[in-house]
Amino acid sequence: MSNDAPHEESPTERLDRTLHAAAAPLTGGLSPVSLSLALADWAWHLGVSPGRQMELAALAAQLATDTLRGDDAPTGAADDDPRFRHPDWARWPFNVMRAGFRNAESWWHAASRLPGMTRHHAELTDFMARQWLGVLTPANWLPTNPVVLNENAENLGGPLQRGFANWLEDLSTPPAARAAAEREAHFKVGRDVAVTPGEVVMRNRLVELIRYTPQTKAVHPEPLLIVPSWIMKYYILDLSPHNSLVRYLVSQGHVVYMLSWRNPDAADHELTMDDYLQFGPFEALEAIARLHPPRTPVHAMGYCLGGTLLAVAAAALARAGIVAGAKKLAPLATLTLLAAQTDFSEPGELGLFIDESQVAYLRELTRGTGYLTGEAMAGSFQFLHSRDLVWTRRMREYLMGEREQASDLMAWNADTTHMPARMHNEYLTSLYLHNALAAGAYRVGGREGRAVSLADLRVPVFMVGTTRDHVSPWRSVYKLHHLCEAQITFVLASGGHNAGIVSEPGHARRSYRIGTRAAHGPWIDPAAWEREAAEHEGSWWPAWHEWLAAHSSKKRAPPALPRGASLGAAPGEYVLTCYDD
Repeated sequence: MSNDAPHEESPTERLDRTLHAAAAPLTGGLSPVSLSLALADWAWHLGVSPGRQMELAALAAQLATDTLRGDDAPTGAADDDPRFRHPDWARWPFNVMRAGFRNAESWWHAASRLPGMTRHHAELTDFMARQWLGVLTPANWLPTNPVVLNENAENLGGPLQRGFANWLEDLSTPPAARAAAEREAHFKVGRDVAVTPGEVVMRNRLVELIRYTPQTKAVHPEPLLIVPSWIMKYYILDLSPHNSLVRYLVSQGHVVYMLSWRNPDAADHELTMDDYLQFGPFEALEAIARLHPPRTPVHAMGYCLGGTLLAVAAAALARAGIVAGAKKLAPLATLTLLAAQTDFSEPGELGLFIDESQVAYLRELTRGTGYLTGEAMAGSFQFLHSRDLVWTRRMREYLMGEREQASDLMAWNADTTHMPARMHNEYLTSLYLHNALAAGAYRVGGREGRAVSLADLRVPVFMVGTTRDHVSPWRSVYKLHHLCEAQITFVLASGGHNAGIVSEPGHARRSYRIGTRAAHGPWIDPAAWEREAAEHEGSWWPAWHEWLAAHSSKKRAPPALPRGASLGAAPGEYVLTCYDD
């Protein structure tokens, strides 16, 4: 893990940082050196490969002929691209435009991967080509989109008039301000979302620990600690009452604790990964131990990076002598990881923008502010999904005049947080660049600390991956099977990184596959696992509850909260902290 001590910035370093920070808006916060190296790698390999040039020229000629013939993929519901599913795209000349666009995608996919290129540069070149083609797609422009043309013709330009008003509104009101106003009006924290009753029972400089009020006459004695990602606020797991995972758990007889991370500011720029580990899971387990009978084991669940941090904590607790004062902490009964990676060797598209150059670039940008803004992180995720989150949305808002209806999940997504500069650099360097946790080289306690190994895990593990997760691809999540021999129950749920987790019972079109590998069981590759695991309709939440209950003791009366233990009602203070990015 990176533990470079901070040093005084020299005048030349300040000059470089100022220049790079000024250029950042022009590159979307991406390192221009990293992008240039990928382009140069592609251009040089293409330039010295006349045979490959001839192949690509022949392919271009063939695709051009196919385009003029209007050859294309199936239309309607069979089309895997929602931008072109409308029947109007099958009419001339729009079918030719669609065919030309798709054939251009096919050509660039073939052209971007040349023998001799590094895998990272090939994938980055392919991705950037897709981004530019996404801008130029005929679905984004008024004269080349038959659906938009027909809609405006039938309504005498009404959609364009509403779209122009939407554009003026966006121009005059910053998106963050509009999102904040929508949250205040419809999804206010503590009033509309994050309303499950509870009490704050511990507070330090980084987290509040919330204990939710039991809702049943009898509860399982083993409490459940939830560690959400520090990138966003915790209440994605306690959204509206109908889709709150917390509310579901307490209704099933679980005593639930939740970490609520404080939104850091510039004064927190030197917080480290070890600080997040100590102030987060470790101090929470210590607080829970004080509120329950001695040595009561805890079910621990982590979501996204919160799950990665919890896996580090569990590995550290599994080996004696690593965690100071470990005897004061409640022991773990089980470990649950939701969309959480422990092996970052194949982190998906997010990994395309994490290399030495990009990490150094981000380190310079965050040194000036002391943190990475939530707006910058949100922009990165939008860039990864620009087709759906940027272009399709803008087409509907500006050309069709349709504003996207706000939801609790969208309101949460816009309620961004900061990441302290040093911690952000450490987690990118140690996890993404060096894959230290999977390699058994991640050190707890700084440079002089001890390395932890996931091979030390012995408690039963429940894992969830989602089919359309671009942040934590499910095959990457599945890699924990390689890293430890504990019993692992793996669930593959339909949906994406967020919607696949917020998948309450009764949610339409939800399904999941589930299978258990016994402790020390044989390896099954993910493709074989997916073929063999039975598919079930509905939410995976009941399956998890049954698994927790099977690893819990017989229910008994809920434990009373000791006098003076409450520091205030949920949702607490930290979740309400906002800053203008």
